[in-house]
Amino acid sequence: MARIDDLFALQHDRGASDLHLFAGSPPALRVRGDMEKIADESLDDDELREMLFEILTPGQRQEIEETGDLDFGYEVAGIARYRCNYFKQKNGIGAVFREIPSTVLTVDQLGLPQVLKQLAMLPRGLVLLTGPTGSGKSTTLAAIIEHANANRKCHIVTIEDPIEFVHRPKQCIVNHREVETHTQSFARALRAALREDPDIILVGEMRDLETTMLAIEAANTGHLVLSTMHTMGATRTIDRIVDMFPADQQSQIRTSLSESLKGVMSQALFKRMDKPGRIAALEILLVTPAAANLIREQKTYQLMTVIQTGRRMGMISLDDAIADLLQRRLISPEEAFEKAVEKDRFAKLLKAPPPEF
Repeated sequence: MARIDDLFALQHDRGASDLHLFAGSPPALRVRGDMEKIADESLDDDELREMLFEILTPGQRQEIEETGDLDFGYEVAGIARYRCNYFKQKNGIGAVFREIPSTVLTVDQLGLPQVLKQLAMLPRGLVLLTGPTGSGKSTTLAAIIEHANANRKCHIVTIEDPIEFVHRPKQCIVNHREVETHTQSFARALRAALREDPDIILVGEMRDLETTMLAIEAANTGHLVLSTMHTMGATRTIDRIVDMFPADQQSQIRTSLSESLKGVMSQALFKRMDKPGRIAALEILLVTPAAANLIREQKTYQLMTVIQTGRRMGMISLDDAIADLLQRRLISPEEAFEKAVEKDRFAKLLKAPPPEF
């Protein structure tokens, strides 16, 4: 048992999402979004380095020494998996560990919109989950995959950096691939996946032009492709994808997106008021013929109208989703105001609104 495993056990027991270990600073946990120190003394670089290097392979040790950065996955039996990031900083070594629960929660257990189950059952197309780092995208995406795993008979291939949630095969066959461990890159793994007879492909992140192009191609050739981006809102997400491509290709990409894109969900995470924990609010755009036409004609600024008129189909704006959580007294007005798009709507609910409101 590695010495750092005791800290992972503490992280798990405290319900913390992240463990922070930096030379020159006290160790800390992120609990319900807030940083909490777990000791007063700062960590010594030599001792921390020895503890962190204990769980690395020789190749990983070489990579952090040569490049100054390292991403990998680590599992503590009986506790959880961890997404690990090591880096060099001013005072020495540093590391952050994100806990990935060993149990994959369902859409119902997470209290997510039922329309996510419909997206999991699509025969083909591109479904994107967007939001800032730490907004719970991986957890929501895992719930969608797990619904497919339990209700479809198909082949699921996941491509991640590193592997996060591990899906035990139910009705489906599931293959997990990790970038740099099992394949050289997202793009290479995506290209290979098209020859592996998949029905569903999970791409951890569409982070570059080649990966994005291949994901759209896979969706257009009869596969259900699920992926994430660090954008907020359907309009910004679609515009961001188009802007990745050279100007002379953008018209073609809009057409391809209008045909392949089936849904965009933007997620924000909030502290709960009713009990310890956090809860997500999702903006949901389903790409109807009207939405596809707006994408094709470069009128994405009108997509909010499609969302507002598509409530019966399961569409909802982020502000409406936030208002729903607020009305159910699951989150505070302060949390709602902080993450709302139209802040005027929530400012009047604050005890002390900012002067500009």
